[in-house]
Amino acid sequence: MAYRNKTYICFDGDTDMASYRLMTAWHANERFSFEFQNAHDLNTARDSSQEESIKRQLRERFANSKDFVVLIGEKTKNLTKFVRWEMEVALKLGLPIIGVNLNGSRNQDDRCPPVIRNELVVYVNFKPKIIEHAMTNWPAEFVRLKKEGTTGARHYNNDVYTSLGI
Repeated sequence: MAYRNKTYICFDGDTDMASYRLMTAWHANERFSFEFQNAHDLNTARDSSQEESIKRQLRERFANSKDFVVLIGEKTKNLTKFVRWEMEVALKLGLPIIGVNLNGSRNQDDRCPPVIRNELVVYVNFKPKIIEHAMTNWPAEFVRLKKEGTTGARHYNNDVYTSLGI
């Protein structure tokens, strides 16, 4: 069994690649405290003509992941090929999901993909400090809430954002 220390990042490769790359730039830049182990570093899954080959590589990423971040852009809720499949797998595996709204929203909004709309997911905006806060704190909170039978969307209140300087 793989050691689960990675963060799986799911996004629309056609329209939200810049946001994903910005996250990796925050991680690489010593002026940011943004730290995470990227599951994408395990392999490359690019040739969309080979769907099963890509899914096999994505499963390897899942096997090493402790949490799941989905970048929610303008078109994310309409994607059905890989992005929806990735969210379904994350739910099936019981991974804590962090919905990162690229439009600045701090809550679940109308861009939320239907597959996670009624699930236990925390939503944050696209800022490094709150994303890192969620990656650090949400997994334990998710486990606690799941044991209590809690479902539905979650978000951090304004005090958390203020304490992080956002």
